[in-house]
Amino acid sequence: MAVTAKMVKELRDKTGAGMMDCKKALQETEGDIDKAIDFLREKGISKAQKKADRVAAEGSTYIEVDGNTAVLFEVNCETDFVTKNDQFKQLLAELGKHLVKQQPESVEVALEQKLHGDGETVQEYINSNIAKIGEKLSLRRFVIQEKGDNDAFGEYLHMGGSIGVLTVLEGNNDPQTAKDIAMHVAAVNPRFISRDEVSSDEVDREREVLKTQALNEGKPEHIVEKMVEGRLSKFFEEVCLLEQNFVKDPDQKVKAYVKSKGASVKNFVRYEVGEGMEKRVDNFAEEVMSQVKK
Repeated sequence: MAVTAKMVKELRDKTGAGMMDCKKALQETEGDIDKAIDFLREKGISKAQKKADRVAAEGSTYIEVDGNTAVLFEVNCETDFVTKNDQFKQLLAELGKHLVKQQPESVEVALEQKLHGDGETVQEYINSNIAKIGEKLSLRRFVIQEKGDNDAFGEYLHMGGSIGVLTVLEGNNDPQTAKDIAMHVAAVNPRFISRDEVSSDEVDREREVLKTQALNEGKPEHIVEKMVEGRLSKFFEEVCLLEQNFVKDPDQKVKAYVKSKGASVKNFVRYEVGEGMEKRVDNFAEEVMSQVKK
């Protein structure tokens, strides 16, 4: 029988599952609402939806490389304990293989793709892991990077993936050199590769702030401009990778280190788990005591 929008809405109201999941469940059960509910439960989707309003701001970053293609992505969960779970690690590995091979254009597209040929979708695979692990899990973001045969990927996962960095180094295919840059990016967190990438609007805004600061300090106006340019150089050192002192050798700039290796930095991406997300604040002691009292 034909599945109507009204039927899909009814199933969504009863299970909290997504529209496409409900539509598929109704198609598989020939429009039988009760059987469709069971179908969703068996797939772990209803259980997953019950956890949909939980805060999942912990998790891990992960990097998968396949030849000249690499992906850096972030998967979130509710507690950092889960990231040490073998099931969670397997989830990361499976998602990494899929993303680097299929190279979807967005998270939304990735979630609808089949994970293995005619099998379950990526979202269904994540849902089945939610049912097994017992926490909300979500693929938050990913980025695909490409390199040439004479270039190198730099891969670095800090503290088991709390920070993940993927760099692309051109003109030098030594992965260790590229990893050195990735480690620097993880530690210092630059926003740009070079000064050229900083917009003129941002530079002008920073210049005005520095000028006001200097004047407020009572500095003579005729030397303020020179002071501002000096402080602007400090600003570039803070935000631009190539202008920074290299963490493994602070006596030289990153640009000097890269040049000494006959290379140039094409790109870098840095993910820090949960950045920009509202994190749940728990009192762990109270939580444990509440379990003991049960």
